[in-house]
Formats: sequence, C-alpha cells, structure tokens
Amino acid sequence: MTTIIRSLDEISANYDVLFCDLWGCLHNGVQVYPAAAAALQRFRAQGGRVVLLTNAPRPARFVEEQLQRLGAPRDCWDVIVSSGDAAQDAMLAGVVGRRVWAISGPKDEGFFEAIPAEWQDAPAIERVALDQADGVVCTGLFDDRTEVPEDYRARLTIARERGLKFLCANPDIVVDMGEQRLYCAGALAQMYEDMGGSSLYFGKPHPPIYDLARRKLGLERDARILAIGDGIGTDVSGGAGEGIDVLFVTGGLAHDQFGPDVENPQQEMLDEWLRMRESAPEYSIGRLR
Repeated sequence: MTTIIRSLDEISANYDVLFCDLWGCLHNGVQVYPAAAAALQRFRAQGGRVVLLTNAPRPARFVEEQLQRLGAPRDCWDVIVSSGDAAQDAMLAGVVGRRVWAISGPKDEGFFEAIPAEWQDAPAIERVALDQADGVVCTGLFDDRTEVPEDYRARLTIARERGLKFLCANPDIVVDMGEQRLYCAGALAQMYEDMGGSSLYFGKPHPPIYDLARRKLGLERDARILAIGDGIGTDVSGGAGEGIDVLFVTGGLAHDQFGPDVENPQQEMLDEWLRMRESAPEYSIGRLR
C-alpha cells in the first residue's frame, strides 16, 4: 500500500536529492504549478539538491529556455537532465548509423543542430529520406497537435522491412498540453516494436538518463534519492528499477482515476489501480506541493 502524503515536507528530511519530473509535476506545458515550484525551493533551502529529470527530447539548455518562458523560478532546481541529452549522445556516437530518417517537429531542431563541444569533431549526422537511411531517429511526431501513431504505420513498416533501428529520444507515450493530450516519440517506438522492429530508449525508465543525472551531480550510489513523477511506466517504473524511493503524483496523467478531487486521491481507488499495474511507489500525492 502506498502512503498518501499532503506535502513533500512530510518526507523531505529523509532525502538528499530529488529526481523530479517536469511535465505533469512542475508544469502542464502551459503554466508552472506555483505550489510545486515552492516545494522544490523549500527542499533546496534546507540543503537538498534537485535534478529536473525529464523525457523531453531536447538538450537541457532548450528545456531551461522553456522553463524560463513559463516563468519557473530558477532557484527551484540545480541541474536539468533530459532524455534528449542521453539520446543525442547515442545518436552522435552512431548507434543507428550516420544517415538517419528523422521524425521530428520544428521545436526539436536543437536536437540535431546544437552539437555539444565533445562531439564537434565527430562525423556529421545526415538527415535523409527513409529509403536512404541507415536508421531512424525520433524526437516526436512531425505535428503532435494533429497526428496520431497510426498515421506512421506505412512508413514504419518500410523501416522494419529494411531492418532499421529506431532511436527514441522520448520514451513517454502521451503528455498533456493544458487540456489537450498529445502523443510522444515513445508511442511510435512502441508501435515499431509491436510491428517487430527494434527500438532503443535513453530516457526514463531506462538506465542511461539516471546514470547521466548521477554523473552531473557527482552522486555516490548510496545517495538518498527520491524520484518524483506522474508517469507510472516511466517515473515510477524507472525509480523502482534504480532502487530508489518514488513519490507518485496522481494528479498528472492519471488524474481522473482516483476520485473527484484531484488534490486528494482516494486510497482504495489508488491501491487498486496500482495493484492492477503491479506498481508500488512508496508515496503518493495529489499534486506536488
């Protein structure tokens, strides 16, 4: 049974570091949640450190620019680690070849164009048509406001038949942009696997992004870390896989599953929902505060 808490303050003294998700926890893509930002500020004021650990398919500096546009206070985090960082490293290392078919929207152009200093001398990654590609790199749908994964089935069938590997820069399946639910790169990667293709992942719940976060903070393996997130298959599963405690934010993607008050999930409904998914986060909270 997960323990429902009302405030991060109830458990914050037990941890040195937070690995906190962004979308659904600190903001909804349109606005920052003030109570969540304040909770992270209090944790840092008490000597804790905060990693904003996100499956955004963009390098961290572009994530920070978005947070600035949304008005997130700069003192609520120490570092940002994104799925885009880990996936970009893999792409530049050539794990799916150097000629790639890119599935990506304009907002993710920095993933391909902003090359880190350590990769400046590496052979270039060339974006080409599908029939010329050695692999597929996906940061998201071409137009996530209007498209769904099924729109890609024919092209993914061609990629599978050619034996191309699919690099997924964002393992999330969906995300909520305000009131609109959008599909992410993970939905295409999952479809590709279901079709018999091979997908490679670098964000939550997979180890590379957690390893990168630990390196950026210089953490020892015994650091007391709490993972915070609203994704049962990403944040919660990833934290469990890393052997760290998890605070599940019920008011995010699954906000309509635990009773009429999004701020106060009902214990019985939550326990049953988690049991059906074979998940057991140590703590749960309606919204981060």
